[in-house]
Amino acid sequence: MNERSLRLLEFDEIRSRVASRALSEEAAQLILADLPSLDSQKVLSLKNLVAEIYNKYNLLAEEPRESLPTIGPVLEKLRIEGSSLDLDEAYALGLFIQRGRHFIQWLRVSDRDKQEEGPLLSILNSIPDCTPVETELFKILDRDGNLRDLPELREIRNRLQNLHKELDLITSRYTNSEESRKMLQSEVPSQRDGRIVLAVKANFKGRIKGIVHEVSSTGQTIFVEPEDIIEKNNEIVFQEQRLAAEIARILRELTSRIAVHRDELLQFHSQIIYLESLRARSRYSWESHGVFAQDISGDTQGPLKIVQGRHPLLGSKAVPIDLAMDSDTRTVIITGPNTGGKTVTLKTVGLFILMNQFGLALPAAEGTTLPLVDGIFADIGDEQSISQSLSTFSGHMTNISSIIADASSKSLVLLDELGSGTDPEEGSAIAMALLDHFIETGCRVLVTTHHSILKNYGYTKPGVQNASVDFDSRTLSPTYRIIMGVPGESRALEIAARNGLPKNIVEQARSYLDEERTDVSALIAGLKEKHRELDRAVRDREEEARRLREERRKADLRELRLRQKELELKQQGMGEFKRLLQESRKKLENLVKEIREGELTRDKTVAVKDFLSSLEKQVQDADSSLAAEEQLLRETATRLESEAAVETETRAKIQKSQKIRPASAQQFAPGTEVFYGPGKQRGVLLRQAKKGYWIVELGSIKMTLPESELQFAAPQKPQKVQVLTQVDLAQAAPPSLELNLRGYRLETALEALRKQIDGAALSGLYEFSVIHGKGDGILQRGVHEFLKQHPLVADYYFARPEEGGFGKTLVFLKRS
Repeated sequence: MNERSLRLLEFDEIRSRVASRALSEEAAQLILADLPSLDSQKVLSLKNLVAEIYNKYNLLAEEPRESLPTIGPVLEKLRIEGSSLDLDEAYALGLFIQRGRHFIQWLRVSDRDKQEEGPLLSILNSIPDCTPVETELFKILDRDGNLRDLPELREIRNRLQNLHKELDLITSRYTNSEESRKMLQSEVPSQRDGRIVLAVKANFKGRIKGIVHEVSSTGQTIFVEPEDIIEKNNEIVFQEQRLAAEIARILRELTSRIAVHRDELLQFHSQIIYLESLRARSRYSWESHGVFAQDISGDTQGPLKIVQGRHPLLGSKAVPIDLAMDSDTRTVIITGPNTGGKTVTLKTVGLFILMNQFGLALPAAEGTTLPLVDGIFADIGDEQSISQSLSTFSGHMTNISSIIADASSKSLVLLDELGSGTDPEEGSAIAMALLDHFIETGCRVLVTTHHSILKNYGYTKPGVQNASVDFDSRTLSPTYRIIMGVPGESRALEIAARNGLPKNIVEQARSYLDEERTDVSALIAGLKEKHRELDRAVRDREEEARRLREERRKADLRELRLRQKELELKQQGMGEFKRLLQESRKKLENLVKEIREGELTRDKTVAVKDFLSSLEKQVQDADSSLAAEEQLLRETATRLESEAAVETETRAKIQKSQKIRPASAQQFAPGTEVFYGPGKQRGVLLRQAKKGYWIVELGSIKMTLPESELQFAAPQKPQKVQVLTQVDLAQAAPPSLELNLRGYRLETALEALRKQIDGAALSGLYEFSVIHGKGDGILQRGVHEFLKQHPLVADYYFARPEEGGFGKTLVFLKRS
């Protein structure tokens, strides 16, 4: 990758943000030294690994956020024959193995039930087991890194403890004696070179026999080690040296025992650091609510498509953009007013390509598709350099010359304000010649310009497409929306007027402009209006199609309810019919008994059997008819549920793209409703915690959250309590034959279950199933507790093993 282009596109800032998510200094350095890969297979493999870990943030309850100590120098020390680790080094090695093991366990949690071994599981299975080394280390050390009370140290420590007690007893004789106390400058003993001494007044010199260690700077105090303390101090020093030697021996033997595992430790260390670098990428991607772009592997002519892409460094200020280059389009020329977002669009596209090949998810919507390039070359910003005697134009040409030399058919070239800084006619000619060269080379090019002649170039040249940044002529401000296929106007006069240029000067400029290009401006304005009309027509058509699908679904649901009610009535009639059969059978058996007791004839016996067979056949036919109708109803209900789910998802996407907008700091105020997290959980701002952070009430939970992760939400309309009429019930959404609660929070799941029971009771659906999964059992227990207390529930129990077992509950409601 071109280093200058990486700097212009601010990739270093993205890389630093990813590195800051690492829990290891070594992993952070590995990330900071890494570059976007140019190998398509490596990119795909990296993204698959990062995506696997990314998905765990949504599936698993808690991630072990334990920092990993740096042990590279410790492993190097193990190479040296006869070396010995100190306590801190041994403790760091033990912590790394222990926390690395916890990390591996977290990564394995959701892979237990997988039949096929994925790339992440393959790495986990290849990591050597270093538990024996961890066990050896923590036999010597406790979990706080201190040396344990080992038998070989216990005798020395006990001896030291007794010596210190004896020493304290001797010194207390001096400090407690009235005669000797008046000779002391301080009653608290001091230490000099690790030995206990007394602070004696200078005028009592010689009264206490011993060794003088020091004299104070004023000469008023003499630090004396009395003769009866000397022996105890000597013994203490001796025992402390014994203790240090014994500890050194223990650590030396420990080092020799773990050194034989050095190869396993090296492999364990390198793979844990690599996995931590992947987790940092996943963490950054998850926190930015990103999506992984679809890759065009091995196809350099494939499309480039960005859907609702937001520049990752602009935060909540970023305005989503849409940009598409199909397989036949190799060059896009973006025109439009200043401050309209042209340069930001170039930087967003370039940065998205770099992030994708660095294994990161992108702040964009599903459907974003990016090619894999072998290099990105950018010419963005003012290239003027006084030190090198370069004008703006010369600086641009110098940079573009190097791009021409290095760019290939698989490269992406980003050129900002192409042809600027010199005579417009000559600049336009050079710009078109450069574009001709890049088209011939086959590389993908995005260009911004103000030269009108390049707009015509975009219409007449194969493989080139015009685009523009939209401008609201009513507010005289840019909308930052990219319009593909239509060139834009610079709107210099409107912008100049808005920024204070005198009106008479603006009008004079407009008169000069009208003489030159009135027709072109009118053409462009007409094209834009046609484009808007086409957009409105497409949206209206889509809305009408959705409305018709919804009406058809409602009609099908009404028919389904009627057929369900009819089936219920038939089932009730069938029950009565069965009871009639049983009663008839008893009567006929009595009749046969009477016949046997009286005169028995063959005709009477045959008649009885024929009657019973006919009656039983009628029951079997009715049973078969009911079973077929019930199966048809199930299939119809499943189809309608599927259509409803698709429709709901479509509406959610539309609402997300049209209604939900990132909240700005001015919109934040106590009581404001916001969305938080990838699941768009609704909450209410309570108060500001500190600058950039708010206390948010999410259901029954209060959390302190950063502004950058909150989105403004339109307030919900209060629901009015009303009595449901027969018409209301007919139009209400039908209950489901199978309610799937997996992935729900308990509070949300119980609310859905309550609505299901109410709807089922009103619709005459007395049996349905609830899928809650197994997991930790929280959702399962909550559902059963709710069913146990609900007045409409007659009975419930787990499904058969082949139908879901403990992950599914069958519910039976009371019949009125």
